[in-house]
Amino acid sequence: MDSAKLLDLLGNANRRRILRLLARKPCFVTEISDYLGVSPKAVIDHLRQLEEAGLVKSRTDDRRRKYFYISRGFRLEVSASPYSFGTKTAYPASSGLDMTSCRHLSINVDPDGAENLSELAIELRRLRRLQNELSLAQRWVQGRLTDVMEGIGDHIDDDSRIVVEVMASLADQPDDVEEISRDVEVPPSVVEDVLETLESRDVVEQDGDEWQLDG
Repeated sequence: MDSAKLLDLLGNANRRRILRLLARKPCFVTEISDYLGVSPKAVIDHLRQLEEAGLVKSRTDDRRRKYFYISRGFRLEVSASPYSFGTKTAYPASSGLDMTSCRHLSINVDPDGAENLSELAIELRRLRRLQNELSLAQRWVQGRLTDVMEGIGDHIDDDSRIVVEVMASLADQPDDVEEISRDVEVPPSVVEDVLETLESRDVVEQDGDEWQLDG
């Protein structure tokens, strides 16, 4: 689901409370109604919207009561800094994801996995600790990103996000205006103006159709 739509959906406090309750156990409408202190009709409307978004599913028990539960895990990220704003929805990766391909991350991955109940409990504890460490690392990276962007702006005496993003695009390899435009998601004409400004300050140089950082 589009992250902006998901952000709007979860902007409602009662829908967030429903998900918090369903994360503990599956519930039927009257349980949710009692928990929220709102009418069953309002609960049904919230559940309908959550179902349409693919966040919640339902099943019927032997007594024909309909239970609702969270259909799958997801994470909604909102990132804001003086240089950027964005939202991103992330869903759990498959267990076969090759974590060894991560250049900047070292994780002890057990290829066999846990089997008995005690091992599963220990693995749960380890993964929760890892989750906390990754959260801390994300905060550190977010702070460093802002510091580095500010440093670039100070060096070139221009704190425009577009200027910083154009330079970051050229940090990997030389590119032409069209490729840079797609990378930073601004029109080619804007990229050309930025490149000309950076060239006048001896920050970038042109080689044929491609531009690259100077030195």
